[in-house]
Amino acid sequence: MDSRRQLKVASLIKEAFTEILTRDGKKIYGKAFVTVSNVNITSDLLLARFNLSIYNTEDADAVVQKFNEHKFELKRALSEKLRHHIRRIPEIEFYKDETMEYVFHMEDLFKRIKQEDETLKQQLETAKPKTLKSKSTTSRSKKTNTK
Repeated sequence: MDSRRQLKVASLIKEAFTEILTRDGKKIYGKAFVTVSNVNITSDLLLARFNLSIYNTEDADAVVQKFNEHKFELKRALSEKLRHHIRRIPEIEFYKDETMEYVFHMEDLFKRIKQEDETLKQQLETAKPKTLKSKSTTSRSKKTNTK
């Protein structure tokens, strides 16, 4: 679990980095739509891991690679923005956030389960009248035999 200080520093870095992306981000990632979904800071505050949500592009991994290529410039911009708030600017790493892909995958699974459930219900409904008729006719025949 992250400490309060880690959470505060992560929030501060995320806010500053988001401003940098809105101002200078198009130079790096082009037409893609990139947002910072999460920032994780190590306990010694020397490494910041950015999770980037990337949309409107064919190859999200290439966009992450571009961020890694421009890591030095981004860290410099971040240090200019945060120099009065943090003593030491952490090293930065970029990762593709796969949360939305996971959400879409789970939704797809739930839809499949629902469809399978509906088909099973329909199969049971079509099979029920046949079994009820056969049971009712056998019970009538038993009643007549016992009298």
